[in-house]
Amino acid sequence: MPGRVPSLNPTQFRSRLQAFRRARVLVVGDLMLDEFVWGKVSRISPEAPVPVVWVQSESVMPGGAANVANNIRALGGQVRLVGVVGTDRWSEVLVEDLAKRRLDTSGVLRDPSRPTIIKTRVIAHHQQVVRVDREPMSPFSGALVNRLVSMVRGQLDKVDAVVIEDYGKGVISRELLRQVIPLARAQRKLITVDPKIDHLDLYQQVTALTPNRAEAGEAVGRELDTEQDVIRAGTELLHKLRCEGLLLTLGEDGMCLFEQGGRRTRIPTVAQEVFDVAGAGDTVVATFTLALASGASMPEAAVIANHAAGIVVGKVGVATTTPDELLARLNQKPRTFRVQGSGFKVKPSNLQPRT
Repeated sequence: MPGRVPSLNPTQFRSRLQAFRRARVLVVGDLMLDEFVWGKVSRISPEAPVPVVWVQSESVMPGGAANVANNIRALGGQVRLVGVVGTDRWSEVLVEDLAKRRLDTSGVLRDPSRPTIIKTRVIAHHQQVVRVDREPMSPFSGALVNRLVSMVRGQLDKVDAVVIEDYGKGVISRELLRQVIPLARAQRKLITVDPKIDHLDLYQQVTALTPNRAEAGEAVGRELDTEQDVIRAGTELLHKLRCEGLLLTLGEDGMCLFEQGGRRTRIPTVAQEVFDVAGAGDTVVATFTLALASGASMPEAAVIANHAAGIVVGKVGVATTTPDELLARLNQKPRTFRVQGSGFKVKPSNLQPRT
């Protein structure tokens, strides 16, 4: 049945954010390097109908599971990271960048047979012009999977929660999941998953999953165009996977949280303007997990994650947010969110669609 979205006043919100510092989270998944080329466009190329970008600067950010860990660290949580990079120059760039952000890289394994995953985004006038992906396509060896499992096993007694960040790039394999999830459950750790549908059947009885609309639609074999479509899909997936919760992210339509016992909570978006949705899913699973590990209820954790996502989509490029930004956003737009009755679309008048 529909439930009321919890109202968090600034004092309660601040208390939850302060508790983030005590939470310990292990992130397991595909590590990437996000490279950004920033510039301006002044003309169209004479060689082809494409813009000519005059490069002004370049920067890098942790991507994939590394971005989830970076989000947790930016919010004040304690985080450990397990994943794989190559032995190329990009691996050095990524590991050095992680270290500068005070992220523990002791669980980052190096594989000389696979290049580091890189996503290069060319951005001009606050808009993404093109993205270039460089990533290996071959599966990991059995020996490397065993090393990853051993690394996770050695970290579990030091954390409160485990995030499985599955980008479908190789780290999160069926072999790894068959071992890691039972290990985490045996130690009664919170387990959250940002899933890929290929492995959905292995996510039985985790704490919660955070699929987006497209992923949930793929999982049930139909498009989710209406509120009723979303409710049916979320209920079906929750029953099928027997997890405690399913946080379905719906872009400009906010989120819908499904919990065992039939509780359903609709959370409208709080995004004020949308420049770039890159990495928003990472922010959601990072913040949601950190809040749960800090003692928040699922609806409270979903509300906090919704605020965090509303902030990062207003920034260009893969981004994070901080406790101070979250508090400022709450103070700026105080609301008591309630479950929506009819009317599925929730679009603030000043929401700017990404172009």
